Amino acid sequence: MSFAVFFHVTVEMAGGVRRKSSGSQSALWGKLHTVWQDKYLVLFKTEYTLLVVSVLWFLEIGINVWVIQKVAYTEIDWKAYMDEVEGVINGTYDYTQLKGDTGPLVYPAGFVYIFTALYYITSHGVNIRLGQYIFAVFYLITLLLVFRIYYRTKKVPPYVFFFMCCASYRIHSIFVLRLFNDPVAMMLLFVAVNLFIDGYWTLGCGFYSLAVSVKMNVLLFAPGLLFLLLSEFGLIRTIPKLSLCAGIQLLLGLPFLLENPVGYMSRAFDLGRQFMFKWTVNWRFLPEWLFLNRYFHLLLLAAHLLTLLLFAFCHWKRPRESILELLKEPGKRKVPAQKNTVNQMVLILFTSNFIGMCFSRSLHYQFYVWYFHTLPYLLWSGGVKKLAHLLRVLILGLIELSPSPPTNGSSAALHICHAIILLCLWLAPPLPSAPAETQEQTAVKDKRQ
Repeated sequence: MSFAVFFHVTVEMAGGVRRKSSGSQSALWGKLHTVWQDKYLVLFKTEYTLLVVSVLWFLEIGINVWVIQKVAYTEIDWKAYMDEVEGVINGTYDYTQLKGDTGPLVYPAGFVYIFTALYYITSHGVNIRLGQYIFAVFYLITLLLVFRIYYRTKKVPPYVFFFMCCASYRIHSIFVLRLFNDPVAMMLLFVAVNLFIDGYWTLGCGFYSLAVSVKMNVLLFAPGLLFLLLSEFGLIRTIPKLSLCAGIQLLLGLPFLLENPVGYMSRAFDLGRQFMFKWTVNWRFLPEWLFLNRYFHLLLLAAHLLTLLLFAFCHWKRPRESILELLKEPGKRKVPAQKNTVNQMVLILFTSNFIGMCFSRSLHYQFYVWYFHTLPYLLWSGGVKKLAHLLRVLILGLIELSPSPPTNGSSAALHICHAIILLCLWLAPPLPSAPAETQEQTAVKDKRQ
């Protein structure tokens, strides 16, 4: 009897395994069949984002190899970077004495350490082809980080990602044909954004500070980040995170601060730096005397700050909530604190940076990478429903072509595109907040922070 029972059970289990295997295969074929039926909608439905970006990412490996092998490298700043870090390697820690072919060293200390590593890896900067492949890796990492943000937000239809990577000659040029430091800073910034949306605020602030240490443009995200930190933690619990950011800057810059603190601060964080008119992309239609005028710079700064304040008061804060309430701990506010959604966090950070770009004193060719990967999100977050897909793609195209080469017309067109995006963001309805957290969620959140 026992053998008969064993045999019966064995047969049932085998049948179950077959049924389970058959069921798994049926589910897989069912999904493939659904994809085939929806093949024309795959490019428009956000639920297919992961599929589309996966295909595009693997295509980008081949595209980058092809660009490096077939398109001529353009020397602009790489040799200057190598000259600057070579000065540090030779024992010069006075920032006022460090310079390259294109002028003095004007980047913070993180830049020095990263490009010193690249200096040695590329045989003192001579093996440019190896440097190009390293920057191709930076590009692919950046794409992964950006695609993850878009996958989490599910705001942009998948077909747009083709224009965000494969179709952009300019972004490939900035990364693998010219080897600017801007892509390195933005790669670290997108690491920070991914950490923020996952709730790892302290670690995210660390990576954010590292990004700032490579290039100061990342500070354009700072107003949005400060708003989010205050919204999440209140003033008292935000101070340690700001202290971490400052501490990283102090630690990285220590060798240079000990040598010449004024020289380091004035060069690495020169907010009043004067740009050359011949390189500007966004103000080409102005006369040069006006472009160089300090009162014009102050006007742009005032417009920048005013626009940030308007968005903070009218869009970023929740209705019926005083801006001063953000200074209090979330549990002590009159209006019960609600968790920011992923879309709210991304929109505030990207908008903060974009406002800075709109009122920048000068945008150069490589500065495009400062906001290139955020533009689709901003365009599809706007509040103008009549802004059709085709018009959004047209705006992306006009911005892509604006500096090739810059003219009065292309410069004016860039500002018109910026104004349309900014207006659409202003007209956008507020995003809904996440539901209140449970005690278990709060405990997990505290562990992450």
